Amino acid sequence: QVQLVESGGGLVQAGGSLRLSCLLSGSTFTNKNIGWHRQAPGKQRELVALKNGSTGTVYADSVKGRFTISKDNSKNTIYLQMNSLKPEDTAVYYCNVRSLISPLSYWGQGTQVTVSS
Repeated sequence: QVQLVESGGGLVQAGGSLRLSCLLSGSTFTNKNIGWHRQAPGKQRELVALKNGSTGTVYADSVKGRFTISKDNSKNTIYLQMNSLKPEDTAVYYCNVRSLISPLSYWGQGTQVTVSS
């Protein structure tokens, strides 16, 4: 059974940093896109960062230069380093792993990030 488990969320002051982690079990990152999305209260879920082995990395304009997506294949873990956090970054953050060779897509349960002003 494939599972994604996020951790690392919390409460931080504006200007601070957090690093989110997402552990993948039951599969590997081979032939898969990895990404982070977020959903703020009353808003639709939006893409934050997407990493594809062949096309590179894409970031939402609102987080460019502040957030960095990475992965550690040896630990089967995806990371999102978030620096210079702003109150508008407050949301539930979800990791996503999507197969490049099938319609399968997996989501974590989400981790809350709250940035105080």
